Amino acid sequence: MISPLLANIYLHYSLDLWAERWRRRVATGDLIIVRYADDFIVGFQHETDARRFLDAMRERLQEFSLSLHPEKTRVIEFGRHAAANRKARGLGKPETFNFLGFMFISGKSRRGKFLVHRKTRRDRMRAKLREIKEELRRRMHQPIPVQGKWLKQVVFGYYRYHAVPTNGRALGAFRFNVIELWRRALRRRSQKDRTRWGRITKLADDFLPKPRILHPWPNKRFAVNHPRWEPSARIGLAGICAGGA
Repeated sequence: MISPLLANIYLHYSLDLWAERWRRRVATGDLIIVRYADDFIVGFQHETDARRFLDAMRERLQEFSLSLHPEKTRVIEFGRHAAANRKARGLGKPETFNFLGFMFISGKSRRGKFLVHRKTRRDRMRAKLREIKEELRRRMHQPIPVQGKWLKQVVFGYYRYHAVPTNGRALGAFRFNVIELWRRALRRRSQKDRTRWGRITKLADDFLPKPRILHPWPNKRFAVNHPRWEPSARIGLAGICAGGA
């Protein structure tokens, strides 16, 4: 096993610097790459660039004894024109992709403008709820205030990562499920316990933070000028790639 630090250094020289050079010398349109450890996505303005980059990247990684994950690596049509282009070709809605615990969706704002929606992956939420369920069983006979303080930390910690714009419904679903798990745990403490929604709702209001968006919108967070940024630039396709040794 190689440490995450060494893996980042290795991929910085084998992938990041090479991709930046490819963008300057080969790309005919804009290119954006986002990488976290060995998971990364690449956005392209033109499909031809996406196809050529994918072929070149495979050859590049082979030189370093690396390969792309066959199931996670794909080229999809994504962006503000994806829905209209696919509809004109008689296809369905634009494909989605997963990255760092979120599902990314080509959507619209309430005013009908293009907007990338980020939703917590269902499998990740279910896994977290299973962890909470098991821990509540171990804490079943603790005093309710002790349980409540622990759950408060857990829920707030979850919000700290997942409370991004467009993800409010998923946050509400997570809190609802935590409340239900807590209610069931309390009822298991005694056969005579009849904890109902009225009581558990009061406990939840006392201890569990309510869902709210904690992170800024991307246009505020990344409001910086880019050497190749143009107001009319359009990122039309995204190659979703996961590298691995």
